[in-house]
Amino acid sequence: MLSLSSPGEVIRSVASRARDRRLREGLTQQALADRSGVSFGSIKRFERTGEISLRGLVQVAFALGVQGDFEGLFQPIPFATLDEVLATPRKPMRGRRR
Repeated sequence: MLSLSSPGEVIRSVASRARDRRLREGLTQQALADRSGVSFGSIKRFERTGEISLRGLVQVAFALGVQGDFEGLFQPIPFATLDEVLATPRKPMRGRRR
């Protein structure tokens, strides 16, 4: 589990691990750009500074075969008791009204 103390550290760690993964796959930055659909400049900036759009990050993850890593983000918090379930407001249903 990732336990870094600041957003900057998380960003640098993700960028570093993406670079390491790219190198292990034997890809150049240009090859990753071609495979992911993210511009070469964006790949270069991401590896150097950690800056990339969320869309770009997801495209890079797919290109490197690690898209499953996003599935754990923002999971719903499980209920501990039945009282918590009953206290949760119901979501309004969408659809046609009669």
